[in-house]
Amino acid sequence: MKYLTVLSLFIFISTFSFAQGKQLELKDIYSGKLYPQRMNSLQWVYGENAYTFVEGKTMMKSQIKGKAKAILTLDKINKDWAKAGLKEQKRFPRFAWNSSNSLRFTQKDSLYEYNIDNGSVKTLCYYPRGSEYMKRNPANESQVAYTRGSDLFIVDGNKVVAVAKTEEPGIVFGQTVARSEFGIEHGIFWSPKGNFLAFYRKDESKVKEYPLVNTDAREAEVEMIRYPMAGMETEVVQLGIYNPKTNKTIYLETKSDLYLTNIVWSPDEKFIFIQEVNREQNHMWLRKYDAITGAFINTLFEETNDKWVEPEEGIHFLNNSNDQFVFMSERDGFYHAYISNTDGKGIKQLTKGNWMITSFKGFNRDDSKMYFIGTMESPIERHLYELDMKSLDIKKITWVEGSHSINLNHDKSYAIDRFSNSKDVIAEYQILSIEKGKSVKTLLKNDNPLEEYAMGETTIGMLNNEEGTELYYRLIKPANFEKGKKYPVIVYVYGGPHAQMVKDSWLGGGGFFLQYLASKGYVVFTIDNRGSANRGFEFESAIHRQLGTLEMQDQMTGIDFLRTLDYVDTTRIGVNGWSYGGFMTTSLLLNHPNVFKVGVAGGPVIDWKYYEIMYGERYMDTPDENPDGYETASVLNNVENLKGQLLLIHGTMDPVVVWQNSQVFIKECVKKQKQLDYFVYPGHEHNVRGYDRMHLETKIAKYFDDFL
Repeated sequence: MKYLTVLSLFIFISTFSFAQGKQLELKDIYSGKLYPQRMNSLQWVYGENAYTFVEGKTMMKSQIKGKAKAILTLDKINKDWAKAGLKEQKRFPRFAWNSSNSLRFTQKDSLYEYNIDNGSVKTLCYYPRGSEYMKRNPANESQVAYTRGSDLFIVDGNKVVAVAKTEEPGIVFGQTVARSEFGIEHGIFWSPKGNFLAFYRKDESKVKEYPLVNTDAREAEVEMIRYPMAGMETEVVQLGIYNPKTNKTIYLETKSDLYLTNIVWSPDEKFIFIQEVNREQNHMWLRKYDAITGAFINTLFEETNDKWVEPEEGIHFLNNSNDQFVFMSERDGFYHAYISNTDGKGIKQLTKGNWMITSFKGFNRDDSKMYFIGTMESPIERHLYELDMKSLDIKKITWVEGSHSINLNHDKSYAIDRFSNSKDVIAEYQILSIEKGKSVKTLLKNDNPLEEYAMGETTIGMLNNEEGTELYYRLIKPANFEKGKKYPVIVYVYGGPHAQMVKDSWLGGGGFFLQYLASKGYVVFTIDNRGSANRGFEFESAIHRQLGTLEMQDQMTGIDFLRTLDYVDTTRIGVNGWSYGGFMTTSLLLNHPNVFKVGVAGGPVIDWKYYEIMYGERYMDTPDENPDGYETASVLNNVENLKGQLLLIHGTMDPVVVWQNSQVFIKECVKKQKQLDYFVYPGHEHNVRGYDRMHLETKIAKYFDDFL
């Protein structure tokens, strides 16, 4: 890369810093005292323009105008619940509003309704919270569908009915499919009026069982999972429709070689709509089925792409229509909204431009307006917008620079807005008037919880790579920065699809651990390379069939920029990342051994042939179709280049990037007589969570202290 290319195209965007103070420690972070204050259990009251939140042992309620008043205390809850024979609560329990005066809650394995006016407690149904997947009937709260093992049940009050049971190995009902790709989060789909239950039937019998070893028992136990690796046999999925009144199930007439994604019922419960994707993931069909007979009716439309198509959410029916819906697509290069009829005709694009919708937020009562979160202002910001469905004019509702999280009320007239930015807003809560497009009440402002600590100055900026593509970066200077002194660098990397590391939010989206590293005297740098999220299809799909190649080129654009900074010690550059970031960390260390002195790679993909089908084949095709791409991306082929210090970390029960990845890398290092360091977290899955994470972050920081 050319030195002048990077330097001349640097664009300053945003800088924020903190006063001098005491040293930031991991124990301070894990104590919880450094997090901004939150409004606990903040939610709209059912059917009202009022909201509630919990302060200590009291629930507070407020109208849009006026002050909050106490409406319920923990003492009252315990008195009322004692009469119903329920266990005393030490802290305010979790609730959801069920009506304007009643709350829904769970205790043990039951779902209850609590009337806060008269104190009565009503048992709604058995609510087996230990189930893997569980969905309440939206029209009948006495009914809950849930899974246990491979089986699917419905409980109605206290009566349990088996919807689908099997003893056949590899058959699973009601669970997620496609390893939770395509936006799939579960496998249970109640119809809008609650008369039918759709569910996935997954046949994994041709997928080989893969062993995860649990060493907690005295004699280690093997947990077998079905893990379809790229190019191998995969699951076969069907969609069943169960009628609770007749206790009968029919299956839709779908094809066996397709991914069945984003299941949606028609509002009148007559039809099911499925976005079906071929295994090559370059063709999607939106298809309509008869929900009573299971018969295929027609294909509404298709989408194709020579790289991939990836539906990530279902169609959204208008509130007052059985045949008009909005769907999201990247067909024009950015994720935008379109409207269509259930006959597939009259498709009209609603939003357009070089920006993306990141979250659909619904329609107002008469369907004249649509609401969404998007990136119109900047790829690193998130704002709420209102779309006029006739004129297609777009109105920006949120105005404070940064990233906004929105909870709209029932009629879309007001919104609870929680937001922050990288300049001066830590975390603020407001009530917004949608019609007026302004704040009507500030609920909470946060002072900086890090005010007492010595923190590094953080800059968010933009670089252009050699092709002229804009890349956002975040740079954190060391705490107590001294002019004229040179500092080591830690590059924190993820680099893969569906992730964005640099954001205009508090701490620049970087979190406490990176600030901790900066407090120890490191320059901490992150750049979002091509392939990462929310920049449009061309940016994201450039990596197709060559994972790691363009990502590393863009990471080196960042390195060239760091070399222009007079306070950077270019002989001491380290790199750290997890999962895709572990793949990137190992790849960078081996492909640029004279640049990176130290690397810490967690849960790394070492060779994409060891990764699962749904994700891996989307980006790489199969090993037979793309042998050169797999060969180039494999970290195993560059082990002889290892010069610096490398620490690999893996959870022994990882079902996402299986433990085999790092073990085959170690074996290759032994074969090539290359030394490295290795650490495992017994019993942990794809990441190290809970209190053990402090041990992980201590280990990572110490490794850089020792060798960088």
